[in-house]
Amino acid sequence: MAHELLDWLGRRHPSLQVDREAVLFGAATHDIGKTAHLGELLGPGSAHEEAGRRLLLAHGVAPGLARFAATHATWTLPDVGLEDLLVSLADKIWKNKRVPELEDLVVRRLAEASGRTVWEEFLDLDDALTAVGEAAEERLAFQTAHPV
Repeated sequence: MAHELLDWLGRRHPSLQVDREAVLFGAATHDIGKTAHLGELLGPGSAHEEAGRRLLLAHGVAPGLARFAATHATWTLPDVGLEDLLVSLADKIWKNKRVPELEDLVVRRLAEASGRTVWEEFLDLDDALTAVGEAAEERLAFQTAHPV
């Protein structure tokens, strides 16, 4: 999902500075703390977030990359960057979960960077998320077929 979002973002906003590799790393590792909190693999919980950040740091991952394990669920904090928002958005849209507050934050950042209206950015992002989310049922079925 992060890869698809980044490709879309690159086409729509080619001059926008986004650390693509950081977003892809964050998307790939954001739930790594669930290895220490197995109950959160299939159920709710937030203990994995800080545990994941600590685990990555303990294995030599730079703090700027390890942060995604913690920030993927704290996207409402004022200092969260666009990369963090994109990791959070990819995490949600993977299962076709639409979170208006998160999407609004991304839309505002895009509008600020592009000079376009919030409404224009919303319409484009909504189309992109709808397209990406359509295959969620298939992804979730695959995941369910391979239980932990």
